[in-house]
Amino acid sequence: MPCTFNHTIVAARDRSESAAFFRHVFEAAEAPSWGPFTNLMLDGGVLIQFADLPTDVFPEIQNQHYAFLVDDDLFDRAHARLVDGGVEHWADPQQQRPGEINHGHGGRGVYFRDPAGHFLEMITSPYV
Repeated sequence: MPCTFNHTIVAARDRSESAAFFRHVFEAAEAPSWGPFTNLMLDGGVLIQFADLPTDVFPEIQNQHYAFLVDDDLFDRAHARLVDGGVEHWADPQQQRPGEINHGHGGRGVYFRDPAGHFLEMITSPYV
């Protein structure tokens, strides 16, 4: 069997809020949740698990970067939801082009943050 990506755990302060944000923006499917996780399923069977970090042990969440490859139709719908929801977004990871998208790598892309502060990227064309 070749190596494939199966799941990741995303740190949150409110796992339900973070999962709802991802579900809303990316149209991710709900998945059965258990224990400390609120789960979503992406195409290809990739599971995203949101878990609350206790503030007494982790006063700050170490922000991570997560990039999502989407088709043009989902990009249009998701970008519209970001704009309509007043979510800050940028064309570049340095946050120098606010309110814009980029046209790099033969597609379109945008950067924004989730409720926990993680830096998300949505692209329509893979880098390689």
